[in-house]
Amino acid sequence: MAPTFSKFATRRTLAGACALTALIWILKKRNRKQVAKCRNAWSTNDIQYVIKEEEKPKGPRAHVNVRFFRQLYQLLKIGIPSMVSLEMAFVLLIAGTLTIKSICDFWMINMITSVDASILRMDKPSFKRNLLRFLCLIPVISVVNNVLKYSTYETKLRLRTNITRNLLDHYLKGFTYYKMSNLDSRIANPDQLLTTDVDKFCESCTNLYSNITKPLLDIAIYVYRLTTNLGGETPLIMLSYLIFAGVVITHLRKPIGQMTVKEQRLEGEYRHINSRLITNSEEIAFYQGNNREKLTILSSFHKLMTHLRKCQEFKTLMGIIDNLVGKYMGTVVGFYAVSIPFFMENSALTESTNHRFRSYYTYGRMLIKLAEAIGRLVLAGRELTRLAGLTARVTEIKDVLDDLNLGKYERIMISDFKDEPIGSPGEGRIVNKDNVIRFDGVPLVTPNGDILIKELSFEVKSGMNVLVCGPNGCGKSSLFRILGELWPVWSGTVTKPPRGKLFYIPQRPYMTLGTLRDQVIYPHTKTEMIRRGHMTDEDLKKLLDLVQLGHLLERENLTNSEGQGWDVVADWMDVLSGGEKQRIAMARVFYHKPQFAILDECTSAVSVDIEDSMYMYCRQANITLFTVSHRRSLWKHHEYYLQMDGRGNYEFKAIEPDTEEFGS
Repeated sequence: MAPTFSKFATRRTLAGACALTALIWILKKRNRKQVAKCRNAWSTNDIQYVIKEEEKPKGPRAHVNVRFFRQLYQLLKIGIPSMVSLEMAFVLLIAGTLTIKSICDFWMINMITSVDASILRMDKPSFKRNLLRFLCLIPVISVVNNVLKYSTYETKLRLRTNITRNLLDHYLKGFTYYKMSNLDSRIANPDQLLTTDVDKFCESCTNLYSNITKPLLDIAIYVYRLTTNLGGETPLIMLSYLIFAGVVITHLRKPIGQMTVKEQRLEGEYRHINSRLITNSEEIAFYQGNNREKLTILSSFHKLMTHLRKCQEFKTLMGIIDNLVGKYMGTVVGFYAVSIPFFMENSALTESTNHRFRSYYTYGRMLIKLAEAIGRLVLAGRELTRLAGLTARVTEIKDVLDDLNLGKYERIMISDFKDEPIGSPGEGRIVNKDNVIRFDGVPLVTPNGDILIKELSFEVKSGMNVLVCGPNGCGKSSLFRILGELWPVWSGTVTKPPRGKLFYIPQRPYMTLGTLRDQVIYPHTKTEMIRRGHMTDEDLKKLLDLVQLGHLLERENLTNSEGQGWDVVADWMDVLSGGEKQRIAMARVFYHKPQFAILDECTSAVSVDIEDSMYMYCRQANITLFTVSHRRSLWKHHEYYLQMDGRGNYEFKAIEPDTEEFGS
């Protein structure tokens, strides 16, 4: 009867497996048809776009090799700054907790065996005694498990904190954040790398540490015990299988690292495209470009989903192989290995049936634990391969930040300089000197390599207000970006005051997150304002009155639970109108009192009478102005003009009283 039932069960299992395989094949085929149908419905085939990282022929390599371990070591040096740090203490706490947990597991095997043996012998006093000892062990195991969870999570948080702070220190050092977006084309989504990728790297790192340390401890304990009692052949077979299975599965998993890199890049690309929609929502709304933007977003989303689907299919296949090789085959090898001493003649394990049963029960459980530990260690390779991909991503932004802080840029240029040698980025000189701005043979070159002016030479001293004019794309903004040290100087010499004595106001001023006071004193904080000592809230009130915004302190809808007057917190980008934001920006100039102020169409939304009063105050405060504007009303506030024609020529002259059609 038993053989018949076994044969029937085997046939049913095979039939079920075949049916399941057929169902998966049908669903996969239908899914592909559905995806193709959706692709046609979205009409994304003709949607093309370039995110900077797409321009690179190859992304960061992600394999488990010597380079990966070198990169991992560099990142862990940042996460764990020294051997006597709190981070190292938590790493040791995890190791200690895992050791205690392994010992508890070994003790539980013996205890459960004793409980089972006392039941089979019907020894009630021994059963009660062993059960009581087992109950005493349960609280210890519970505490150990939760301390392990806490220490693992705390280690992850500390790693993330240290790595994030290190990256942000480099990212926000000088103008590195600007250079990464405008002068370098290697990374398009620093937000993705600095947030999600760093978090996933730290989580993967701590999980891998736990998933490797515990199996290694278990293998060491159980190999020692099994070797002592069963001889060396049984553990040797298991360890040999570990090496074989590890090599095979690690080789098969190689594509996962590169898949992880591409997945994180596509996730960042999808987020970047969505953020562009939010940033440029007004312009898109005016053009009624919602359908076009929808197609672009869906195209990016389709690329992401296609890649995720391929990743999942590959991971499913690898999961089947992992289970076969790392789990079930390990159990089969374990059964074979543990059977060897029991089938040997004249073995101490064959003395009696009871002794043989107890030995097999104890050592069998140990062997099962050993097989599980080996299986977990083999499967930990999957996390190791994924960690390789995340390590490559985080190392990439670290290397780029290091290069940018050293003045090294990589960008795909549109123009070719072979026939027009004008130097290279950073070859020019910047000399700091008070009360003068001088350009001596400085070319205006865009990051893409377009030469706007081959050699620009002029000098402006304090008190010489200059009006800058010319058509769009002639080089006005390029001039100010070089002056502000945002763009490198290709050749020649730029003489200018130090950065703190130059102030730039764009046409669309930036409103920071914070109080009304923060908007006026930006980038200072309240503490810095108090420490400087030359301004109080009363002085700030006078500055607001100068730009006719004193009413903001009493405006009813700016009084809320977050504070009143200067301490009110609001979303100032939305609360203030365009003209009010421009006047707040002029109040910033009055607060900082720089030697030179660069005003880039920053009064275009301000009435002429308020504009006149603000320019007159700048003259009284000895603030020399560089103004970009086409308003004729501003001529009277300037003594010189710098006109660019957009064809590589320029003119720097004094403004004559009878000048007509100026700037046309």
